[in-house]
Amino acid sequence: MTTLPLGMIIEGLVAILLLITIGYCWILNRRLQRLRADEQVLRATIAELMTATEIAERAILGLKTTAAEADRTLGSRLKQAETMSQTLSEQVSEGEKIFTRITQIAEAARAATPQRQAAPREEAYAVQPPSEAPVYGHQPHAYAPSGAYGGQAAGEPERKRSTRASDICNAAAEATARLEEFRRRKGAAA
Repeated sequence: MTTLPLGMIIEGLVAILLLITIGYCWILNRRLQRLRADEQVLRATIAELMTATEIAERAILGLKTTAAEADRTLGSRLKQAETMSQTLSEQVSEGEKIFTRITQIAEAARAATPQRQAAPREEAYAVQPPSEAPVYGHQPHAYAPSGAYGGQAAGEPERKRSTRASDICNAAAEATARLEEFRRRKGAAA
């Protein structure tokens, strides 16, 4: 019994090697199945990545279009703003010219008011000599004010004339104050 046929020993050895090979193949098969499962996950990941890349490319094209449109819109609005700014500048300059004129008128009216008040009232009702014939052959009334035919009505009192002058002065002073306030606001806005 000590001697087993050599063929049996070889066949036993082959059987053991076959069992080891089968075990190794079984382990290798499990690893290949995991790799195939990972391959499916990897393929799904690659497909999602490609989809995300396409979406990003579309978004980038949309952003480029939006940026170009915003640039055009901003450019046109800037041109409008420059035009409006230039127009406003011209109007402010014209307003300042008018303000200067009104100020000059107000100062002239203020200067004229004391002169009118200083003139005696008796001169306003001076009698015209009969040698001065009025225009168009009308005979002035002997007691008509001296300016009866020169701009003031014959029966209009001096008080009314000075009231008009003071109204003009008040209006000019009010306009001057408003323009000064406008200038202050303009300076604050700038």
